[in-house]
Amino acid sequence: MLSTEIDELTTIVSRVFKVEDITQGDGKQNYLVRYRGRLYAEDSAQAYEQLATELRPRDITPLFRKEQEQQVVLLTAGVIHPEPSKTWVNGLLFALTMVSVFIAGAFYTFGSEYQGPADLSFQALQPYLPTIIVGGLAFMVSLLAILVAHEFGHYLAGRYHRTHVTLPYFIPLPVGLGTMGAFIRLKEPPKNKRILLDIGIAGPLAGLVVAIPVLIIGLMLSEVSTIPAQLPPGTGLQIEGNSLLYLLAKYVVFGQLLPAPGSYGGLSALQYWVTYFFTGHPLPLGGVDVMLSPVAWAAWAGLLVTALNLIPAGQLDGGHLIYVLLGKRANMLLPFVLVTLVLLGFVWQGWWLWAFLIFILGRLHAEPLDQITTLNPGRRAVAWLGIIVFVLVFTPVPLLAVGL
Repeated sequence: MLSTEIDELTTIVSRVFKVEDITQGDGKQNYLVRYRGRLYAEDSAQAYEQLATELRPRDITPLFRKEQEQQVVLLTAGVIHPEPSKTWVNGLLFALTMVSVFIAGAFYTFGSEYQGPADLSFQALQPYLPTIIVGGLAFMVSLLAILVAHEFGHYLAGRYHRTHVTLPYFIPLPVGLGTMGAFIRLKEPPKNKRILLDIGIAGPLAGLVVAIPVLIIGLMLSEVSTIPAQLPPGTGLQIEGNSLLYLLAKYVVFGQLLPAPGSYGGLSALQYWVTYFFTGHPLPLGGVDVMLSPVAWAAWAGLLVTALNLIPAGQLDGGHLIYVLLGKRANMLLPFVLVTLVLLGFVWQGWWLWAFLIFILGRLHAEPLDQITTLNPGRRAVAWLGIIVFVLVFTPVPLLAVGL
């Protein structure tokens, strides 16, 4: 760069930053000019906004960084101009997800309600069709209400902070719950950690606000039944796992911890529940459990999706929380997260897939442009609230298949 250009840029930077040292990039670094010094104002977020606004017409993006005790301003070439989204893709994926989630709910209702002959015929199925359709719709509306609230929590927080984000991309899945959830994509880096936190935490909290009343309503529509002590040959049973929040909700509605085993098998109540919570054993055969209505099943799935998003790694919502609290030190937690998931994989093999995905992507974080601005006390408390929510909704053993 010409000395006159550097002088002009220095004049602009000096309006918000006391310059103590200037280094011009020579093409090997990822900056045009580096300034060391100190911001004049305590409000670093406002200083960044002012500087970025002034440099944008010059097609330059400023970065705020810290090097030991010094503050650093890096000027980098180029400004991100987000391209318009193809909203028809979002709409198509959402429509396909509605269909696949409805089908999943219909199959769940069929499995819960059908009492006809094993050799299924249309005549035997016909009396159950209205119940199956209603169950499928109830499951679809309940689960998608939670997922839509979650994703639009992210989206609206991004729009509030004038950060370009995509509309939600819903992921249809022809098996299981009918979906693998949804995600939004940041079209540009967040300006600072406060904005990253707001966008990251808005989704889980919004989803939880919907999931809790849906769960309570769903449990009130469910019934407590006896679990057979022995399953007949050729039959099977699927038992959903427990989070602390799910256990509490069942206790509030039914007045007992469920599933309640026939006996504790020589263990104290505390020993049994700790062991069962983390391993799914001893199996509660011969006891009682809640037989979930389609609404309750959808709410349970919504809590599971919330927990998966809050795993503290990478660009998951939980990864954002840990990053804004710990910065690059967040990567120190990655080995612990991976080891935990691998160990839990011995009781539910789905964790091994998550461990693999996090091993590949867990080191990537959405690094803010301004890394000088820190969390204020209120946002730090909200970040810790997100960690507490993760502890409450995490389900160590999501599903247990007994028999078949």
